[in-house]
Amino acid sequence: MRTSRFYSGASNQPVIRLTIFRSAAELEKLRPLWEELCRSNPATLFQQFEINRLAAEIFADREQPFVVSAEASYGAAIVPTAVRHQDGTVRVLGEELFDYRGFLQQGDPEVLRSALAALTGLQKPLSVVAMRPEEARHVPEELPLTDFCAAPAIRVAELPESEFACKHLRLARNLRRLQRLGYEPRRYEGYQPGLLAQIYQRKAEQDLESLFHDVLRVQFMLRAAQLLPEQFEIFTLECGSDMAAALVTLRDGQVRRFYTGWFASELSKHSPCLSLIYEVTRQSLKEGLDCDYMTGEQPYKLRLATTLVPLHRLTASSEQLASLSETPIAEPDLAS
Repeated sequence: MRTSRFYSGASNQPVIRLTIFRSAAELEKLRPLWEELCRSNPATLFQQFEINRLAAEIFADREQPFVVSAEASYGAAIVPTAVRHQDGTVRVLGEELFDYRGFLQQGDPEVLRSALAALTGLQKPLSVVAMRPEEARHVPEELPLTDFCAAPAIRVAELPESEFACKHLRLARNLRRLQRLGYEPRRYEGYQPGLLAQIYQRKAEQDLESLFHDVLRVQFMLRAAQLLPEQFEIFTLECGSDMAAALVTLRDGQVRRFYTGWFASELSKHSPCLSLIYEVTRQSLKEGLDCDYMTGEQPYKLRLATTLVPLHRLTASSEQLASLSETPIAEPDLAS
């Protein structure tokens, strides 16, 4: 862990204190500030400290943490980045498993600018995918944002449960047909390592391009569920020991995020996964929760969604990062 300071030319007094964290163990010292910034930002689960620390630990051999914190009397910011060994780019922590990424910031925007400028010394480009509007609005105007894709969603205020059910009578019939075959909806809360491992194993077997052929990614999901059992919810259609479909969701405040889906291909004519997504959506709206189908505009999501949340990509060269600060930085010292 290394620190440096920006100095005011007039008074030669420290204005912004920068600290760089290079391992999961070092990040523990950042926990209080990180959690404070999460409380003051419209952050998602993917910005929470615990899950980022876990990503820094599990994927350290793939992406070396390079997390920058900036603190001043007039603001604070955290840029939770890592250097990816595969291509040398600077990414936000989370390997391939975080849908939403961004920076944490409060107070004067200049503090975030200073934290981003600290990435200049890496002499590598920064690439961030995907940023929601809430995170994108913090990005300095000198750094280019482009459209990436959208996240289909339903807001309960715009579509109550009764109207949603009336719009999708066919999916309700599919669900009843599956129930006549013996498959009943079930809901599991908290940490279910055996069930989660089974779902990700089956998803990998079904899809040659699935991210979950990778043992480390499955390990990450199991550990994340253990750390955040109150935010993981699993929904299934089961008949005895047989499973027709499964859905891993993330409870994020008043939003239920639909993270992973799987279905038994031999039952595909009954659309078991879409029928389960319909039922979980209906239950969510009845509970007063918004539904987020997450990154990507696949047809099955668009069939249900009533709104599209735009997502953005940030790509910046080291020269563009350097342009964020014209103030020299003192030579870094080891933090005590």
